[in-house]
Amino acid sequence: MEFPFIVGGKKRISEKFKEIKSPWDGEVCSKVFLAQKEDIEDGVSLADRSFERTKSLPSYERASILERISLLIEKRKEELVKWIVLQAGKPIRDSRIEVDRAIFTFKIAGEEAKRIDGEIMDLDLRKGLDKRIGLIRRFPIGTILAITPFNFPLNLVAHKVAPAIAVGNPIILRPATQTPSPSIILGEIIVESGYPEEAISVIPSSHEAIEYLFNDGRIKKVTFTGSAEVGWEIKRKAWKKKVTLELGGNAGVIVDRDTDIEWAVERITFGSFSYAGQICISVQRVWIHEEIWDVFIDKFLERTKKLKVGNPMEEDTDIGPLIDDESAKRLKSWLEEAREGGAIFLTGGKIEGRIMEPTIITNTKPEMKIFCAEAFAPLVIVEKFKDFDSALDGVNNSIYGLQAGVFTKDIKKIFKAFEKLEVGGVVVNDVPTFRIDHMPYGGVKESGFGREGIRWAMEEMTEVKLLALNLF
Repeated sequence: MEFPFIVGGKKRISEKFKEIKSPWDGEVCSKVFLAQKEDIEDGVSLADRSFERTKSLPSYERASILERISLLIEKRKEELVKWIVLQAGKPIRDSRIEVDRAIFTFKIAGEEAKRIDGEIMDLDLRKGLDKRIGLIRRFPIGTILAITPFNFPLNLVAHKVAPAIAVGNPIILRPATQTPSPSIILGEIIVESGYPEEAISVIPSSHEAIEYLFNDGRIKKVTFTGSAEVGWEIKRKAWKKKVTLELGGNAGVIVDRDTDIEWAVERITFGSFSYAGQICISVQRVWIHEEIWDVFIDKFLERTKKLKVGNPMEEDTDIGPLIDDESAKRLKSWLEEAREGGAIFLTGGKIEGRIMEPTIITNTKPEMKIFCAEAFAPLVIVEKFKDFDSALDGVNNSIYGLQAGVFTKDIKKIFKAFEKLEVGGVVVNDVPTFRIDHMPYGGVKESGFGREGIRWAMEEMTEVKLLALNLF
């Protein structure tokens, strides 16, 4: 099937295209036309021109548009699911969950569009300033450039598009070229919803084709989800603009001795291996109290070995393929480095084609790539701890800081973890892979800059303006 791109709400094709191969079987599943510089320029010009309309939309209308988008996604759910499975290799059950999350994300944005709050403050704090007050209000900033990754080709797009619409900004969306179809379908839905069509462009393209926009004054904000290397380079180039970066991680989990072991095993299995670990907050490093080590490991291995690896189109598949051959090659190298360094493989460790077995490793060293870098694979490290503070130090021994999980019933340890862990979010009695789409989400250190989550993203897509009144 062929997918045109969208410029100012209109479909276009170009002489250049990409044949997209399924990560599962390598067969061509679709063809997407790639936007060229003149197409991108047209999209930006139309978006800039549309801002007068979008910023004038009343709250109730923006809320209604977002609700319509949510309903239209529901109507095209199975079509969206199909393309997520085919292009991303995500198991069909997980793909349905992603579409459901996107529906929820737009619903929440519709609610938040009704309550973009301001503030009234007294300005009479010094003598001679009687009867002065300030009115503070947020205003949309203008065109948003959103750049999204392959792993959540609908819901991570929703997290950039929905808040932009909620506050009245135009959007230029550059989706990953491996998984563009859900974004293009979403673009069609947005046009159908009644949002000014000039305000939406979906432009799958090379990264080089959009680089000039980082210094283009018509782009008021860049929001990027992807690798740390690319993200920080974008921030360097777009230094005069608002920038939000949601980058990678090697999320850590602490399992204390007082936890419900069955629950911890269930959730850590989910957090380690969902979508073959190709999630920014996938569990990669786990510290287990020495007193429960044997019981935990036995149960964890038992549960992991029951996971089905296979065709993502099959309803009972738990783990599908890695996204591409390059990822498989990288991981083979990392696993070999770990073996040579003395790491012990408790299960897994084999890669055939783009299929990697769920892998559990212990006896690792912090300098090993499987420990210190982002694996983005069905791979998890397990190590013992005796002292809770040492486990906190282990989690913090990372250049990343997105989210962390702590399994414990001890309230003092919960608040110690909340204070000490160098992450954007601490999840108690669950894995860092937990995310519900209205919560603030983002990282520290190399994991990012700024926050997503609808309300927080809306704040970053607006400017605060003060009206200072002298009521003499």
